[in-house]
Amino acid sequence: MTHAEDIGRLIIAANALTRMAALTADTETPAAQWRTLKLLRDHGALRVGELATISRVSQPGMTRLIGQMHAAGLVERSADAADSRAIVVSATASGERALDDWLAQLQDALLPFFADLDEADWEAVQRTADLLARKTTVGSVGTAVAR
Repeated sequence: MTHAEDIGRLIIAANALTRMAALTADTETPAAQWRTLKLLRDHGALRVGELATISRVSQPGMTRLIGQMHAAGLVERSADAADSRAIVVSATASGERALDDWLAQLQDALLPFFADLDEADWEAVQRTADLLARKTTVGSVGTAVAR
């Protein structure tokens, strides 16, 4: 198997794991909400257009999502100091807590699927998770930094 094929297998497995987590956790909240909160945690306040670009959704779609999240108290909207026509979005403390709660819920939901792993397997999972976290760290908005 080639390195490119191994990366492809990781992508497919990560997508499957994400679907498993969403189905097992049985939440009605759209994944886009959690992705948006995670982006705001990673980057700090961002313009709606930047969020749309990073999330690969339309700007009107992101505007709608931000409106729903604002109504739920998960994000704050404010005018951009550099351009008062633009809106900057940031996560609220409530949004941060909701993200933490959701991540814990996903972890708890998936843990039983991995209960049969031995210590060597857990070390492999930890090493893989560390490696993927390092290789997918976002350096500038929308640009993954290869290290």
